[in-house]
Amino acid sequence: MKRDAQPQAGGGLRTDFVGWLKGIAGASPARAALLIFAFAIAVFTSLLMLPWATSSGRSASLPEALFVATSAVSVTGLTPVNTADHWSLAGQIIIIVAIQLGGLGILTVASVLAASVSRSLGVRTKLVAQEGWKTDQLGEVASLIRIVIIISLAIEAALAAVLVPRLIAIEGDVLTGLWHGVFYAISAFNNAGFVIHSDGLAGIGYDPISVWTIMIGVFLGSLGFPVLYVLWRFRWHFRSWNIHAKLTVEVTTLLMVAGAAIYAFMEWNNNATIGDMPMWEKLQSSLFASVNMRSGGFSVVTSNEENSTTMLISDALMFAGGGSVSTAGGIKVTTIAVIWLAFLAEARGHKESVAHARTIPSSTVRVAVSVVAMGATMVLLSTLALMSISGLDMERPLYESISAFGTVGLTSGLTSELPPSGLYILAALMFAGRVGIISFAAALTVRQRSTRYRYPEGRPILG
Repeated sequence: MKRDAQPQAGGGLRTDFVGWLKGIAGASPARAALLIFAFAIAVFTSLLMLPWATSSGRSASLPEALFVATSAVSVTGLTPVNTADHWSLAGQIIIIVAIQLGGLGILTVASVLAASVSRSLGVRTKLVAQEGWKTDQLGEVASLIRIVIIISLAIEAALAAVLVPRLIAIEGDVLTGLWHGVFYAISAFNNAGFVIHSDGLAGIGYDPISVWTIMIGVFLGSLGFPVLYVLWRFRWHFRSWNIHAKLTVEVTTLLMVAGAAIYAFMEWNNNATIGDMPMWEKLQSSLFASVNMRSGGFSVVTSNEENSTTMLISDALMFAGGGSVSTAGGIKVTTIAVIWLAFLAEARGHKESVAHARTIPSSTVRVAVSVVAMGATMVLLSTLALMSISGLDMERPLYESISAFGTVGLTSGLTSELPPSGLYILAALMFAGRVGIISFAAALTVRQRSTRYRYPEGRPILG
């Protein structure tokens, strides 16, 4: 006799999850990416609204919890409240878990969960993850997921190994130093910028080793997982690097050095920022600011005390962002490289853009232009809305908008002053900035179809 099939505990839930993931992936991988990010934000918002998540024991308001959850999942760091004072230890743990998942990529985590319940990484699940990796090779997705998890945990462990002893010595308490060290290691590598000292990084006494460790963590996180993999595989054999790694490292280094030099020049005598510091500390703070302005969000000075010209440079660096498929945001440094190469090719009368003996396809140039145009449009609309809501001139609303879009986390202080409507606007901008402009636009496209005909060429006059 055959035994009746007995339903396994949790089997229905696993089946439903896999079915849901396959269903939305089959309809549109880009839309699946958007929905998974939105679902993750909703879950962490709900957790942060629980009474035990706040230090006061009272439930956080919806705008407040939603904003912080979005900021954590999008690894931004903007917050309308003081993280150290407002949230309890449980709330801070929720935030750091959201940061870790957001840094790894919600798509990565969803793919791992799907693989664990179905015992394989199917084609449709790979399509969802492919949206996060921006790779054309579907076969690479499974190996990339493993690489990302290993690289993330290894770098965070190395950072924590340095930070924990230093913070134990500074805090004078083993458990506190351990918690703070682990938190800052995860926050730094994921370019989140969340701080759990009431007075910011002043709480670690501007310890040079801690500052440099955080800076290195932010820098590594901003390079992107494909670049970190190339560095791990080929070390410093530059000729063996692919075109993406070469352009990312070159532009990142250029922006870091130029940003530090400009920041030092503009703030050298500003006593409200670095003016009173010794020379070596001025140079260190300038480099720290340059690295973090592109996505990290950590700061050793108050941003709204900087000169207006410095804030404008910060706007440009925040908009640029870091590397593709990284924990950084912005339009990405490779986008800047592609547009600059196209400009040089046009100026020289060349038909194609070339870098390191490789031709940049015209389709890549079109995507780069689209990314810049859509990013600028989002920032413009957000800035106008914030100006209307706050009644302020452009400087602070623009700074806050670019920081949200670039998932940077630096603030002029405006976020803590905004009403719920302003928080919702910035939350939407952080969401779009983290999901990615191209994925975000594709996810909102109702139908995608290829055109089987081509119109005659028309050449409007440019310039």
